[in-house]
Amino acid sequence: MRTRRGLCYPRPADVCVDKLLVKTQDFARDFMGCRKRQRFSPEIAGNPDFFDLLPDDIVISIFSKLSSTARSPSDFINVLVTCKRFKSLALSSVVLSKASPKVFAIKAINWSESAHRFLKTCSDAGNVEACYTLGMIRFYCLQNRGSGASLMAKAAINSHAPALYSLAVIQFNGSGGSKNDKDLRAGVALCARAAFLGHIDALRELGHCLQDGYGVRQNIAEGRRFLVQANARELAAVLSSATASNETTHAWLTWSPHPIQPASQRHPAMPGCPLLSDFGCNVPAPKAHPASRFLAEWYEGRGGIPGPGLRLCSHVGCGRPETRKHEFRRCSVCGAVNYCSRACQALDWKLRHKAECAAVEQWLDEEADGGHAVAGNDDVIAGS
Repeated sequence: MRTRRGLCYPRPADVCVDKLLVKTQDFARDFMGCRKRQRFSPEIAGNPDFFDLLPDDIVISIFSKLSSTARSPSDFINVLVTCKRFKSLALSSVVLSKASPKVFAIKAINWSESAHRFLKTCSDAGNVEACYTLGMIRFYCLQNRGSGASLMAKAAINSHAPALYSLAVIQFNGSGGSKNDKDLRAGVALCARAAFLGHIDALRELGHCLQDGYGVRQNIAEGRRFLVQANARELAAVLSSATASNETTHAWLTWSPHPIQPASQRHPAMPGCPLLSDFGCNVPAPKAHPASRFLAEWYEGRGGIPGPGLRLCSHVGCGRPETRKHEFRRCSVCGAVNYCSRACQALDWKLRHKAECAAVEQWLDEEADGGHAVAGNDDVIAGS
């Protein structure tokens, strides 16, 4: 059997006692009629290592499968530090373009210039997850707005749903610019595209936009349909992940006529799903994207303050910071929490804030004294 480069697999007849010899034939001369330099595997004295004799194409195929199924960055980094040949082949564009999102789950405390170069190399190879992750880091953490938005747009062009939704949030808030830079219609269009691809937060955001008439003509029935679809997809995602990890789901789906306890009174080992809790279904909340976890860890290490007068989104699974003062909307009841989107508000309300929210009128007076009055629906989110 011969590979495209003309290398042959070793046969028993080719193995000698003193050394291992692999015979090759000139594939180009036999079939194409042109001259091509022959490549011979090195002769190995003593005990032969058959893995060293594998052609590069086979090794790259193995590394591609490894990178696409890696569960952590260390699974892939261990290959790079094995030997020079492995490092050169593992950093090929074919391997990097298929790397899974978990390969880029870098902790903020481990962020370095080498990690930045690795993400940049993967994004240049065409990996959409690397484009999205590096785009979020550059836009929100490194404050390189133009480069970060360009990387997210590159991923969005390739139908990457989280990138489409993130660009929609940027359009809704006018992030990176002034309040006049908001484009609600563009945000709804990007959100609709992400929802079409099955993104749960985009479905939820689009449902609230339709119910409130925010950037689109109001359609309460259609908005409610999107919210129900988001809940169903969320449940299906949790159940599929539990099946893959062999976790039991019987306790999660035990229906109760009474809603489960608030997050503050719930047992730590039994976290509740934010939207299905009203129906008595106690399932774990979905895991945040590695890029969102990086943002949360990045600002947690800086005291939870992204800048003077700036705030973070109060939903624990988001991590987005404000890019200007009073960019995010506040809860209209207590004014103590801020959200980058209606989807984050809905999740955090069911998960945590419903049990903590209390009417406080003082924050309205404080805003008026500071010269930053709250203006209508753009700056306030209903607390129910």
